[in-house]
Amino acid sequence: MRGFIRWIGGAVLLIVVLLVLGTVVPRPFFADDENGAKDREILLLSNPIHTDIALPVDDDLRRVFAELQEDGIAVNHPAAAYLVFGWGGRSFYIQTPTWADLKPMPVLRSFTLDSSVMHVDVTGDFPADLAGVTRLHISEAGYQRLVEGIRASFARNGDKVQHVPGVAYGLTDAFFEADGWFNALVGCNTWSAAMLRQAGIRTGWWTPLPPLLRWSVELHN
Repeated sequence: MRGFIRWIGGAVLLIVVLLVLGTVVPRPFFADDENGAKDREILLLSNPIHTDIALPVDDDLRRVFAELQEDGIAVNHPAAAYLVFGWGGRSFYIQTPTWADLKPMPVLRSFTLDSSVMHVDVTGDFPADLAGVTRLHISEAGYQRLVEGIRASFARNGDKVQHVPGVAYGLTDAFFEADGWFNALVGCNTWSAAMLRQAGIRTGWWTPLPPLLRWSVELHN
């Protein structure tokens, strides 16, 4: 029994060390100073377990994601201020719109291997002091890489995105099939980190939790 307790304690300590190192070790390790004004603002949205990336809607973004309009994402609505993108595991993401909907099987799937989906929502503006909103400034070149990275995260049938029918949290959002496989250790927050790195923002090496991602962005930028 004492040996088992020591084993558990050692495992917990190892996880803590990995989380700390994953946050404080930057990725990429050496900063790549990108020329050009950082006059593009994007948002990192976070709650206790999940992060999204929000892009301000303009004519160029409407053009890039015009294909989402036919699947219920009102990119052309005059009140649309942001398109919000989040990548995650199919079972947990689709079946858990609120904590009250938490079920054992989606949680289990998140710790094994699950197919992935992309959640897209269109929103109005966010208050400047809203909790869970981190405003980040990037260059035009970084912004274009970020947009392309998000587009590449959608699974496609030919050139067409694949809408997941009959599944949404509300009236303004939808789910789409996504590229890649989901696991809790390499999940939604590591996807967000990868997208931020596409934009030229350094993150921690491994940030599976929203606070770790936020702290690493503050630390390395």
